[in-house]
Amino acid sequence: MTKRIFSLMVSMLVVVGTVGYSAALESVPKLSKGDMVKAGDLYFDRCSGCHGALRQGATGPNIAPEKTLKKTLKKLEGIIYNGTDGGMPGWGKAGFMTKAETTLMAKFIQNTPPEPPQWGMKEIKKSWKVHVPVADRPKKSQNKGWENFFGVIQRDAGKVSIIDGDSKKILVTLDSGFAVHILRTSASGRYMYSIGRDGKVTMMDLWSNPIKLVAELKTGIDARSIDTSKYKGKKGNFMDKYAIVGNYWPPHYVIMRGDTLEPMKVVSSASYTYDTNKFMQETRVAAIVASHHAPEWVLTYKEAGIVNLVDYSKIEEGTVIETKINAERFLHDGGWDSTKRYFLVAANMRDTISVIDTVDRKLVANIEVGTKPHPGRGANWKDPEFGPVWATVHLGEGLVSIIGTDPKSRKYKKNAWKVVREWKLDGNSLFVKTHPKSNHVYCDNTINPNKNKVITVFNSKKPNDPPVELTFEKVVVHMEYNKKGDEVWVSLWDKEGELVVIDDKTLKIKARIKGLVSPTGKFNVYNTTHDVY
Repeated sequence: MTKRIFSLMVSMLVVVGTVGYSAALESVPKLSKGDMVKAGDLYFDRCSGCHGALRQGATGPNIAPEKTLKKTLKKLEGIIYNGTDGGMPGWGKAGFMTKAETTLMAKFIQNTPPEPPQWGMKEIKKSWKVHVPVADRPKKSQNKGWENFFGVIQRDAGKVSIIDGDSKKILVTLDSGFAVHILRTSASGRYMYSIGRDGKVTMMDLWSNPIKLVAELKTGIDARSIDTSKYKGKKGNFMDKYAIVGNYWPPHYVIMRGDTLEPMKVVSSASYTYDTNKFMQETRVAAIVASHHAPEWVLTYKEAGIVNLVDYSKIEEGTVIETKINAERFLHDGGWDSTKRYFLVAANMRDTISVIDTVDRKLVANIEVGTKPHPGRGANWKDPEFGPVWATVHLGEGLVSIIGTDPKSRKYKKNAWKVVREWKLDGNSLFVKTHPKSNHVYCDNTINPNKNKVITVFNSKKPNDPPVELTFEKVVVHMEYNKKGDEVWVSLWDKEGELVVIDDKTLKIKARIKGLVSPTGKFNVYNTTHDVY
């Protein structure tokens, strides 16, 4: 793997560890240039997503030297190795860092963070590659059952596998960006897009046989989010026309053509915080969802606490129209309610879920929930007492917060935008999942080292019943249903990982898919295309 962001950053840092902190603080550890590069790559891989490239914090706390030098090196090593009750993984205990690497990381975060390099349209265009021209692609699908294919992230291998949901066979494994965060599909479902933490986008044609990587682009240094244009309505048909990537560094978003990834527009997300009007250079684009009600994407600006509605209808003229809505600071992941009108997003360091009405284009509620909500996209079902609901789990405590989402009906509007029910978990969690055809709600417990091999399953039709626990041999993370909604696929997150397929009715294992390196997220084509969660 080539050196990424921090090899560039270190070359720009003339003096390491010479900032003038108080003599009462710990002394700054000395690191060679080679160690700085190695530590920087490790930090980018495991830490920058929560703490930021400049270490100012968001999902995780500020870990700039003025903070970290207040702790001993031994104390920092212990935190990195063992994790914390607040939701930080134990990177050493979980086997993702060696003891030597945790020591190196502790020294690194006591040094001045190198200034990250920029990455503009010139660099973006230079990285653009079309491997299969549009004219050379099939006009109709050559693969039976392609809507039930799964895209599976092999995180640490820098690869994505496409698996047939019917036969359970791995059809192809393709190179991707490093540490892919999510996969999304085009509005037709034909194309699947990955976004790596290194800012690299890859585009796969699910209609071709064999399935091929057809285009790629590097949108920045660090990225997390991607989506496509899904609107088809009175203002035009934009299905499959465009795609968008939100970057952590540089803080910007990039709009591309949906069939080739040709870059069209780069827009900065650097912004002022909605409440104090403090300028934040590192205003990262976290979640992105595609509106079904307008030719827009919904973007969250993490540090600023702003939700940005980006109108792409005039992008051919080089114009984007932005509508910025104040919400709450430290916005992270989120998803649609069942009607796909309301966008619910976690402001995780504020223990809040913000609700945006994308039709009336306004904030409708900030809802206090548990510690550090982390919904992924969340989960929707109909509660027998409270009607339509959406749920989130939490990084900071074992809790499922269930929120009423029907403000229009006479029967349930009194429950709208309130926590109507809570379920207790034994472990801090990353993801929650259900399906319209299922009575089960699945929660992983990945953040809790004592429960991270367990999935907790609740009955949405009998919400007061005690949950069922499913125990596995290795750390389990992320759940995804098949198209029919009668199977749940879970990842055993390990260097010698596998997928376990569970029968949703019996909760029994019906298949195992082996030969995967650190599998994490899985995305069913149909469910991802239609925002079923």
